Amino acid sequence: MRLALLGCGTVGGEVVRLLHEQSADLAARIGAPLEIAGIAVRRLGRDRGDLPVDPALFTTDALGLVKRDDVDVVVEVVGGIEPARGWLVEALRAGKSVVTANKALLAEDGGTLHDAAAEGGADLYYEAAVAGAIPLLRPLRESLHGDRITRVTGIVNGTTNFILSAMDATGAGFAEALEEATELGYAEADPTADVEGFDAAAKAAILASLAFHTRVSAADVHREGITEVTAADVASAKAMGCTIKLLCIAARGVDAAGRETVNVRVHPAMIPLTHPLASVGDAFNAVFVEAEAAGQLMFYGRGAGGAPTASAVLGDVVAVARNRLAGVRAASESAYADLPVRPMGEALTRYHVRLDVADRPGVLAAVAGVFARHDVSIATVRQGSADGSAGTTGRGGDAELVIVTHVAPDAALAATVAELRGLDIVRSVTSVLRVEGGF
Repeated sequence: MRLALLGCGTVGGEVVRLLHEQSADLAARIGAPLEIAGIAVRRLGRDRGDLPVDPALFTTDALGLVKRDDVDVVVEVVGGIEPARGWLVEALRAGKSVVTANKALLAEDGGTLHDAAAEGGADLYYEAAVAGAIPLLRPLRESLHGDRITRVTGIVNGTTNFILSAMDATGAGFAEALEEATELGYAEADPTADVEGFDAAAKAAILASLAFHTRVSAADVHREGITEVTAADVASAKAMGCTIKLLCIAARGVDAAGRETVNVRVHPAMIPLTHPLASVGDAFNAVFVEAEAAGQLMFYGRGAGGAPTASAVLGDVVAVARNRLAGVRAASESAYADLPVRPMGEALTRYHVRLDVADRPGVLAAVAGVFARHDVSIATVRQGSADGSAGTTGRGGDAELVIVTHVAPDAALAATVAELRGLDIVRSVTSVLRVEGGF
């Protein structure tokens, strides 16, 4: 079985290394040896250290490599939308199996890849696109195919989880925790894709597509990052017996017309310390799956890095290579449900709201009246002075109110906060966070 490897960076280099080190075992598992037909790279002269590969295999002509008749499997670890999309469509339409770790492409235009795979009768595998080495996508696609998944909640970005874990452990602010993550190599020089939630949103789209048999793209995912999370938010979460995580949430639901829908979102949220995801620290990933028959399932492990991601890539290579030798194709994309995506405003959630207010009689009643007008029920209220002391009303200074709501539509909660911002008695709305995973 001959492989075309597109990309030889951190992940691609580990793929080459594992192919070399485990060649005998891989051949035994597949029933035939794996051989690299060529490696497409951007620059031929780059120093690749002691990588165990013949330099003559490198080429800058990725498309030419994909089109070669002696290539059976195309492995893509370049990333990005183009030119990767063109290469993979070419391979799939020609009947060549594809293994990719390209979450951005799958989330942006996975339908095109699946259509090309169907047209060419080829396999398309992408376990490495979400949560690194954690076996997650294939259980969703195959092991749980006889069940009905109702909700998927996950921590799928290691950089943001490291930052939030550091803030929780040390009391540091976002900027300090990001600086530490960068120094330790957990954050890129430009961390935007991670801290603004783009990376997690792409993964959420892939998870939702598999879980609910519906094509979901990154554009369907409501996205918020963690840049506005403060040390005060983390302290407030601790006071409630919670921690803050950047969550991807995909859930089935019913809209106002009674139609079944899906809602997919990525945002920071408070979760109780009793929730299984609360203990996931450092740069680890975890995904919590809820299904009608199987109940609650947890997938946990390292979600990034060259070796873990390469492990997932090679797992897919073994699967598609065995299929080619047997002359069969794996089950195709399952998108039969075609459920509409429910807008964020209709999602049911809870809010944690911190307000700086005038410290005088009647303030709490006025604030409560705003929540009542939007049909939002208040679960708890904590009150203190703006400097964090206990405080009472009637002193003429400022005070802080911390309000946690019961479940309500996100649109109603957002409208409540918008009205609060316009009240004369509200000096500022200092923080708004969603609360997930019941107490």
